[in-house]
Amino acid sequence: MTERSDEFVRGTEPFRRELLAHCYRMLGSADEAEDAVQETYLRAWRSYGAFEGRSSVRSWLYRIATNACLTALEQRGRRALPSGLGGPAENPDAPPGPAEPGIGWLEPVPDALVTPESEDPVVIVAAREWLRLAVIASLQYLPARQRAVLLLREVLGFPAAEVASMLGTSTAAVKSTLQRARARLAEVAPVPERVIEPTEPRARELLSQYIAGFENADTTALEKALRADAAIEMVGTRTWFSGRATCLRYLAHVIGSPGDWRMAPTLANGQPAAVASYRDSAYGLGVLTVTAAGIARITVFGGGPDLAASFGLA
Repeated sequence: MTERSDEFVRGTEPFRRELLAHCYRMLGSADEAEDAVQETYLRAWRSYGAFEGRSSVRSWLYRIATNACLTALEQRGRRALPSGLGGPAENPDAPPGPAEPGIGWLEPVPDALVTPESEDPVVIVAAREWLRLAVIASLQYLPARQRAVLLLREVLGFPAAEVASMLGTSTAAVKSTLQRARARLAEVAPVPERVIEPTEPRARELLSQYIAGFENADTTALEKALRADAAIEMVGTRTWFSGRATCLRYLAHVIGSPGDWRMAPTLANGQPAAVASYRDSAYGLGVLTVTAAGIARITVFGGGPDLAASFGLA
């Protein structure tokens, strides 16, 4: 490795994890975020010789990454969850129907890739709040530049003047864009839940009940874990259900027999989750929104072996 390349790696690699989190928040796709980060480092390496240090390396990398994301967003619409496309299904006895082609679906991201490597729990909690599925889904409603300004200012704390320099605009324009982004986010964001941290004992207990319910084909265990107003949504279809009784009727059709399901606990989007296999075939991932009162939402991603592998399940 040459001295220049060694210097580049030392100066830029410490920011790879947080850049991935930023690109994921922008794009709503872990795969696209990985591509954007790779593009960021490629562009940074190509222009490293001209980097004069007028800004910090971190700011320089965020400028490149944000503009790479803006370019990626030019040709597509927002990514969605089923609950963002219409009301809940009324008949839990009918199988979920496939959605029409062309819908971009929100994707989960492993905590192991994007959670800060910090010993400060406050830093970790703050990062998780901006990675939760409901927040990422809400960000998708913002126009791309509004999304960028909101994240750079509110999440990352860059000064308005620095954000203006990153985006090639004025400080006044950044402040105006931020106001519009905040207003729009307030319109589309769900009612705030008192979500508990995935490391809390109650969260671990609920995840264990969820896993045991599926592995033992025990709907009674699932009933105890779900809140009365719980919801389940199946990403990749427009189908979602609301209310514990309706959700349990649907689960009765998919829970099978003891031993059909095997699950491994994990963390996704700052939330407890389980990687699932059905009759020894990788199925996907269930991400839980948990509160002290129980599981408020189960978001199911049927991504098969590729998704399972990204969360560490062979």
